Order: sequence, then C-alpha cells, then structure tokens
Amino acid sequence: MDMQAMKQILQGEGIVGAGGAGFPTYAKLDERAKVILMNCAECEPLLKLHRQLLEQHAGKILETFDRIARVVGAHEAVIGIKKEYKATLRAIDRYIDAYPDMRVQLLEGAYPMGDEVVLVYEATGKVIRPGGLPIEEGVAVFNVETVYNIYRAVEHHVPVQDKLVTVVGEVEHPLTVRVPIGASLKDVVAYAGAITAKDPAYLVGGPMMGNLMEETAPVTKTTNAIIVLERSHTLVQRKNRNTAIDLKRAASSCCQCETCTSLCPRHGLGHPIEPHKFMRSAANQDFQDANVFLNTMYCSSCGLCENFSCPQGLAPRSLIAEYKAGLRRAGVKMPADVQAAPVEQGREYRKVPEKRLAARLGLSRYDVEAPLMPDDYWKEQRQVHKVKILLSQHIGVPAVALVEKGQQVSAGECIAQPGKGLSVGIHASMDGVVQEVTDRYITIAER
Repeated sequence: MDMQAMKQILQGEGIVGAGGAGFPTYAKLDERAKVILMNCAECEPLLKLHRQLLEQHAGKILETFDRIARVVGAHEAVIGIKKEYKATLRAIDRYIDAYPDMRVQLLEGAYPMGDEVVLVYEATGKVIRPGGLPIEEGVAVFNVETVYNIYRAVEHHVPVQDKLVTVVGEVEHPLTVRVPIGASLKDVVAYAGAITAKDPAYLVGGPMMGNLMEETAPVTKTTNAIIVLERSHTLVQRKNRNTAIDLKRAASSCCQCETCTSLCPRHGLGHPIEPHKFMRSAANQDFQDANVFLNTMYCSSCGLCENFSCPQGLAPRSLIAEYKAGLRRAGVKMPADVQAAPVEQGREYRKVPEKRLAARLGLSRYDVEAPLMPDDYWKEQRQVHKVKILLSQHIGVPAVALVEKGQQVSAGECIAQPGKGLSVGIHASMDGVVQEVTDRYITIAER
C-alpha cells in the first residue's frame, strides 16, 4: 500500500488522534518523517487505556506501526512507554524482534511525559521549536489507540465508530470500556456500576487538562477518560475558578518565587514561556513588555503551574488560557520563527513524579485497576440507546451531514463526509433511526 492509498482510507474511515485535539491522522503521513513515535505514556494520572490496549493487542499494533513506517519511509520506529508498565513491556517483547528498525524507549513516570514536545525530546533528543510541529524535526507521533484504529481501518475496513474510555473515581467498579461515539457521559459511567458520590461532577479527559462537563455531554473520538468526583472535591473547585477573582488573588499573593517557571516542562526545553513574568504583568496591568503576553501562545496548558508548583495555590494556567483566547479573538497569531533556548541543565531534576502529582491532587485513592472489558461489553449491558454524534470532533473543517431525519442507518455507515479542507468522515455508532440533523450534530436512536 502506498501513502496516498493509506491517506484515503484514514480520511474516509475518520481516523484522528485518539486524544488531545484530534488531529486528522491522514495528514500526519508525510515523507519527511524519518522517525515515527508511538505514544504510550498515558500523560495524565488515572488514565489506563493505552497500556491496556497495547498489552492485549501488541502483535497487531506493532505490525501496523511497522507498516506506517514503511509507508512514510521512516528509518526508525520508536515506542515511548513508561518503564513501570511491566505487563505491556512483556507483551511488546514477544513481538518486537520481528521488526529490526523498531525499538522501545523507556520513559520515567513523570508528568507531562505524554506531551508531544516532551515525548519527542525524551525519545529522540530532538527539540521542537516553540510553536512548531514534530514533522519539522522529521518526527511523526501517533498514540496507541490511533495505531490500533489504523489497523482496524486498513485490515478490516472498520471506521472510528466507538471509543475506549477509562471510567474511574467515585464509581463502584472502575473499568475501561469500548463505547459508541456519541454516548452520553451518564450512560458510559453506568457501565462502572453505581456512583458513590452524593453530588457527582464529571471530569472528562485527564485531571490536569480535562474539563468539567454535564452528564448529557457526548463521548467524542478524543474522550479518553471520565473521572467522577464529588462536586466539593478540591480539583472540581479549581476547575470552576473565577478569572476575575484569580487575577485579584495574583495581585495580592504572587510572591514571584518563580517555581511555576522553574517546573514548566516547555520552559525547561527552551520555550519562551515564563508564567511568573506573566503573573506579575497581568496582576499589575503592566503592558510595557508585550512579549510576556505573546509568549503565552507557547503554553501547553499542562496545568502543573497551578495544580502543583504554586505554593500560594494561584492559577497561572487558567489566566494564561484566558489571555490566549483573547489574543486569538483579536486576530493575534503566534510569533513566527522563534527559536528555542538551550535545554536547561537542571531539567532532569525538575520532573514531577506522577504519583506525587496524584497525591497532591487528592486522587491517589482512585488510582486502582480499571480492567479493559471485552469489545462487545457495551452491547451486552445495553446501557446506550441513543447517541449524539458531533460533526466536529477533530482539528480542521467539520464533516458535512449525508443523512436526513427519519433515515435508518447501520453502525459503521458514513453519515457525514469530510468537509473541504482538513477534515475526516463521521460514521454511525449504532443501528437506529436518525432523529435530528443540524450543522453541529446528528442524533440516532434505536429502532
């Protein structure tokens, strides 16, 4: 199979990065990629699915990873995986000898090891320029579930119609389960048994970069986890911060200790993001140095500054996100051609252990086994009877609906074609009848 043929399959079958922003995978197939990198770092605490999936399907995933390398003409295929994932490493060892151009890069259990910029440096020694992409350094990154979805699409013509989701926190039986795209958070959590919180809040994604959502919100192609917490939990309270109050607290409490900057992962790799300077300027309405604000564009929003580093419990990440959004609304673009400073020598001693981070967040007791259930578990338990499938679940142009209200559809059927530009197809995740079609979503209910 050549690159163009694989691109057509991946675009048509709706393959996007199964986490993060959902970058369309077909656009990552690039002849400039001399190294391809598989991300099995489970960037955030409590996430389980990538190590579980790779352990159970190591043979298929490694074979597909090698195929991607051959299609793009890469010289090396690297699996970046945390060294404590012992069972997954044993599964890899059974197959990797068949691929002489493939190697394992053991990673430390630190946060945010799964961040693309950090991972590329740890696995290859290459520094991605501020605001740049891995492909500029000859690297293409894919996470484990994305590679498995490529296997399903290429070998079995199965589109992305379902998603693996880890459900943990205040639930009776934490688990990882494959569910149809568009299922509500409430229906997915039901697979984990009773909710043990009196007033539950749903944190979607990881505890650091995830967002609070209503129980009716739908699962998308990038939903990795649902963490159920008591609404009074400290982490939930932090997610509900008031920006105006945070700015006043910064003005009264920030002591310019610089810990936020010292522990910033991107700053350690030479990127010009300095949260302490931003806090000083924003809190005092000091706009003399515009670069302090422009450099917020390089923040990855990992959240270490406000959830771990700051001794005052201030909110650099939230305030930076607010300023970034304002700059974008004003049409300000990221500065071009900014080069990274030398990697800091003390970086190795400033990595934040994931277990210590989980303890600081008050999540250690939720770090339990969340076993990966069989693929058809969701069908057997019959919790999902209706789905709401968003037409934009990826970076780029939304898909364009192909179905009408009242039309019967089958699971796997294409219900929205790629839009003009960077886009992918969207598929029905269950058999049923189309109940509603808008320019934002399509709802399907059982017949």
